[in-house]
Amino acid sequence: MDLEKTVRNLKARHFLVSCFASGKEAVDYLKTQINETTVGIGGCKTADQLGLYDVLSENNQVFWHWRSPGMDTLKQANAADVYITGANAISEDGEILNIDGRGNRLAGQVFGNKRVFIIAGTNKICPDFDAALYRARNVAAVENGKRFENQNPCRLDGKCHDCRSTERICNALLVLWGPMMDMTTEIILIDEELGM
Repeated sequence: MDLEKTVRNLKARHFLVSCFASGKEAVDYLKTQINETTVGIGGCKTADQLGLYDVLSENNQVFWHWRSPGMDTLKQANAADVYITGANAISEDGEILNIDGRGNRLAGQVFGNKRVFIIAGTNKICPDFDAALYRARNVAAVENGKRFENQNPCRLDGKCHDCRSTERICNALLVLWGPMMDMTTEIILIDEELGM
């Protein structure tokens, strides 16, 4: 994993990038950047591990379906001024990959929010696009699938089968090659193993 190369390439793609040695430093930074606004959080294990919902709820109105399940919360999150999500994988070339079942966290990264923060541990960094795609499908998606009580083949044997299950949780892949027009997207890289 080449962090310097990754940061250089993310910046070359016009993402804002901030790097932190610890999750605590990243949380402290996010508290300075997000204040007195509306915040949506997508399905994100890293946000959960960092306690972002509780921290940001002190001075913001935060919508997260992991705390308040339901379609209304999903819609409110995607209409918030700020959107926070993670990354399934980031290539050293600066590509950000995410897989989703419902699409809410993919939508939050590409339309409607003024500012997007993508938070990720450096364990998500992969040497190239193919390695990042492999990680997204066979590590992150498989681990995510284990959280649910469905019988998708990946849950049973730990590898993607590109299944046609009605319980499939990997229905779309999003690759960000740059921030979307009229949106500010900042990548928060944390030198810890975080998320799935």
